[in-house]
Amino acid sequence: MNARITRTITAGLLALTAAGPSWLARPAAAQTSRNRAAWAARTPWGDPELQGEWTTEGEYGVPLERPSQYGTRQYLTDAEYQNRLDDVRLRDERDLAPVSVLTGRVDGPNAPIPHWREYNTTSRRTSLVVDPLDGRLPARTSQARRLVPQRCGTLQGGEPCDSYEDYGLGVRCIVHGGGFPDAMFPAVYNANFRFVQSPGYIAITYELIHDTRIIPIGSAPPLNSTWSPRMRSYMGTARGWWEGTTLVVESAGFKAATRGASDGLRLIERLTRISRDAIDYKVTFIDPATWTAPWTAALDLKRRPDAAGVFEYACQEGNYGLDHMLSVSRMLDRPQGNK
Repeated sequence: MNARITRTITAGLLALTAAGPSWLARPAAAQTSRNRAAWAARTPWGDPELQGEWTTEGEYGVPLERPSQYGTRQYLTDAEYQNRLDDVRLRDERDLAPVSVLTGRVDGPNAPIPHWREYNTTSRRTSLVVDPLDGRLPARTSQARRLVPQRCGTLQGGEPCDSYEDYGLGVRCIVHGGGFPDAMFPAVYNANFRFVQSPGYIAITYELIHDTRIIPIGSAPPLNSTWSPRMRSYMGTARGWWEGTTLVVESAGFKAATRGASDGLRLIERLTRISRDAIDYKVTFIDPATWTAPWTAALDLKRRPDAAGVFEYACQEGNYGLDHMLSVSRMLDRPQGNK
């Protein structure tokens, strides 16, 4: 499906919406010590305006968890920030090392060649996790799912691979990372989004692996602790409401176990427009079966300066790429003398 058709369908869905009644009270997401004033722009129907094209590529290079030497400090000094930029540059140089198709060995870290990438690191955060205050994930519970690292498709010598199921969802062009909210976190490229609003709805298109998420605002029954989805999806089921100038979105019913979470994972997002060119974004993970406490990650969404549009992400074009990877794996299964 090309980008024009996608935009047309999204616009048509939004045109059918109408504002609904106010919602019941919702659980509040964890807060950080970073206070920011909201921007005052409004849509023609009076909602705070989030529309536009945004990117999180500035957060590239920020670790999810905070290195211990920073303690509870959330931001880098000037010297530490320069070191981060130098590390990204050195990583680019190392990643030029060739990969052997026959052995699967790589002489450098896992990454595409530099001209594919869209790295524009601007963030001074010491970690994406902002709550707990030490920037570390809470302890996992005894019944939490075991974290299994992805072996195939990482260029780290994991081939040969037996089945398409051995490859992650991103390699298979199904959804970025483990599904939502991984789609918000910058990877190698295409960390871009389009927000479109109408009365009672907001649609968010994720450029990387082409998903569009349509969120009702105040016009659908709320999710609560007794809600159980009949169907699950990679993006889950979302409900939104306004708290002042902040859009709060609760999501549940996820098909993929992002970061090893259980089927009971709930997410609370908070999006606040803080200037013409920036949105403050926070997402809180609530899953008592996996973590001993909720935790929150934060990102800055910056306006895309070129306004070039959110492009179609064609990925493997009929999954030929996956077919070729499995063909090479079968070749690697053969004895070296029997080509």
